[in-house]
Amino acid sequence: MSRKPIFLAIITVAIVSMACSFTINLPETRLRTGDTVTDNINVQLFDDPEKTAELEIIFGAGELKLVPGAENSLVLGTATYNVSDFKPEITRSDNKVQVKQGQTEGFSTLNPGVRNEWDLALGKSPMNLSITAGAYRGEIDLGGLSLLELIVKEGASDTEWDFSSPNLVEMKTFIYSTGASSAKLMNLANANFERMEFKGGVGSYKLDLSGELRKNIIVEVDAGLSNLVIAVPRDVPTQVTVEGSLTNINTSGDWQRAENAYVLTGNGHTITMEIKMGAGNLELVHP
Repeated sequence: MSRKPIFLAIITVAIVSMACSFTINLPETRLRTGDTVTDNINVQLFDDPEKTAELEIIFGAGELKLVPGAENSLVLGTATYNVSDFKPEITRSDNKVQVKQGQTEGFSTLNPGVRNEWDLALGKSPMNLSITAGAYRGEIDLGGLSLLELIVKEGASDTEWDFSSPNLVEMKTFIYSTGASSAKLMNLANANFERMEFKGGVGSYKLDLSGELRKNIIVEVDAGLSNLVIAVPRDVPTQVTVEGSLTNINTSGDWQRAENAYVLTGNGHTITMEIKMGAGNLELVHP
């Protein structure tokens, strides 16, 4: 007998119980709008092209677009806003650079009529990149950069991430943490990491492992009450182990079941994935 109806019933009760049990008191902040302003952002390259930049981007609510392509700068682009407190602040000390929204706290979403849009490009200099953001919509492409480290911390967000071309260096650290959000991470093999840690809350997530796989990799996923899609190219040897008694698992393609693991056979470098889910739906697919 199918367990799916029972599973869905349990999930429904859990969601309703959560909605009834928690009250979140958000601070009320009135945002006074004014004229729309567009600031140019240009963080110059270091004199030493081999120097590793410690780049931190801090963004609150709004729309963030981040792409490669800053040919002669570390960061290049614009910030458009109509709340004066949102004016970006740029600080630089030795190899540390921070690009920060002027006000990042005191609100969970932007009121109608409020604009806050960043359109930035990054250069190819070696860097450790940290992105901290709140309730925002993001279109992020980090392909073709020289990322030694990537640490992402998000709130309630709706984002699409891509590594459209291979990272030019080996990524030593890749940590992605998000909240009640929707996130798609595409072409992750191009990030050229050895280990990735992904932590989610109540949300909908897709991790696509397409791209150029240069080494054996490990991906650790810790998701709460979520819908999670894992996409792996055909013929890439993969093993996915799952912990979570209330997880509904569906597969499509050539996945084979082996005890608490799901396996794909193939040749070349391998993907080892460990997934912990309190409850939710897990789908294993081929792109």
